[in-house]
Amino acid sequence: MSFPLLTATAALPAIGAVATAAVPAARRTTAKWLALIFSLATLVLAGIALARFEPGGDRYQLTESHAWIKDFGVRYELGVDGIGVALMALTALLVPFVILAGWHDADPSPSSQQSSSRGGPNETKPYRWRPTQGFFALILMVEAMVILSFEATDVFLFYILFEAMLIPMYFLIGGFGDRAHTGSDENAAAQRSYAAVKFLLYNLVGGLIMLAAVIGLYVVAGTFSLSEIAEARASGSLSMATSTERWLFLGFFFAFAVKAPLWPLHTWLPNAMGEATSPVAVLITAVVDKVGTFAMLRFCLQLFPEASKWATPVIVVLALISIVYGALLAVGQRDIKRLIAYASISHFGFIILGIFAMTSQGQSGATLYMVNHGISTAALMLVAGFLITRRGSRLIADYGGVQKVAPVLAGTFLIGGLATLSLPGLAPFVSEFLVLVGAFSAYPAAGIIATTGIVLAALYVLVLYQRTMTGPVKAEVQGMADLKVRELVVVLPLIALLLFLGVYPKPLTEIVNPAVQHTMSDVQKKDPQPEVEAAK
Repeated sequence: MSFPLLTATAALPAIGAVATAAVPAARRTTAKWLALIFSLATLVLAGIALARFEPGGDRYQLTESHAWIKDFGVRYELGVDGIGVALMALTALLVPFVILAGWHDADPSPSSQQSSSRGGPNETKPYRWRPTQGFFALILMVEAMVILSFEATDVFLFYILFEAMLIPMYFLIGGFGDRAHTGSDENAAAQRSYAAVKFLLYNLVGGLIMLAAVIGLYVVAGTFSLSEIAEARASGSLSMATSTERWLFLGFFFAFAVKAPLWPLHTWLPNAMGEATSPVAVLITAVVDKVGTFAMLRFCLQLFPEASKWATPVIVVLALISIVYGALLAVGQRDIKRLIAYASISHFGFIILGIFAMTSQGQSGATLYMVNHGISTAALMLVAGFLITRRGSRLIADYGGVQKVAPVLAGTFLIGGLATLSLPGLAPFVSEFLVLVGAFSAYPAAGIIATTGIVLAALYVLVLYQRTMTGPVKAEVQGMADLKVRELVVVLPLIALLLFLGVYPKPLTEIVNPAVQHTMSDVQKKDPQPEVEAAK
């Protein structure tokens, strides 16, 4: 039997989570290094999987299949196509940076250490609780579940992971909130609790509706296996009534739209990103939310091709609303992290527009957008987190003149912002351009409306930079330190990757494009041919 590479890639961070959680309470630094080592080892395995993937080979590669729950036809089936392996690599890449960026985010405050000591403040006995160990263990657990969800080719297995990842995310949001809060400690705790519960309830409702659709799919198809359902469709032995397919599609799509997040199911995201620490906010929008858009490609379009085409006009309209609405609200934000959250809602609108444009350019652009948005948002949010930690405030009005006292911080913040507005030469430009080309060729009016998101993105990014980094130096930021070595190690590789993929995206497009062609074949769509007038 060949080495189960996909299982190992997902199992390694899960093992790391258990090992990190078991570290003694007083050895916080050991727990941090252990989590970082496991995340780097996972990155190595993901890199091996990416290297072994053959773009011109079978649709699903590195496959594994084992019986799991025989009575219900549930199997442990794994396999990656070009889209899955790219997002798996993205997840494995970002988590080490998340861990490094959050190196001190879960350190207990001096007051909590004193209260946890039996002998009072003068004693050196270790405190009983282990917030640091729990923080990094939860991050690794999220990584394990997200990677496995990108690999799962059994619908039931995917559903279990889709729901299970909510648990560690709930504790990361509610238990380890942003310390830069303008109100009292009690108010901060209440806001964190509200954000965590809202995140959980929204996604649980979506998951419960999806569960009903998963059961309905099994009743119709008699299996949860994507490969078996595809074979049955190809042979003509599986046929769904039009109404049945549409209802099942809606059940799946609703859950994915909540996770994505698509307007009007998006309202949990600004709360969650605003109250979470900056590294956890990156985990939410750059990693976890990608499961929703990925699942639209893998499950909605592949399992329900006719229903996908039926719902396309409405979904395109919702995507356009997300693009414009998210950008407009980002323009009016006073909170740095909430501004980035609303910008992400706008970007997810572009991704969903590209998916349901049903063109190869649109879907290739959407997949590239998932990867590039993850990198650019991680860069911008992590630098913003370093900035907020120094000042102790998330409010834009509390900053000014930062570039004069911390030029490297300001410069990296600017590059992250320019990537967010898809400046040519940076990676997101390529993906946004392809999405717009695909949208224009299928729905010209939608393409025109979507371009307003580009204009608004330039507005909210440049205004944010102007208000925080330029102008007179405020007294509160006069002594602000520039980026330290650990912070540079986090930011510089992300910026280098944005530049590389912006100039030379071919390594990524070669992996993604064959998978997109398979998806286009599933929905039996071809790219619209340009109309050329005959020469007179």
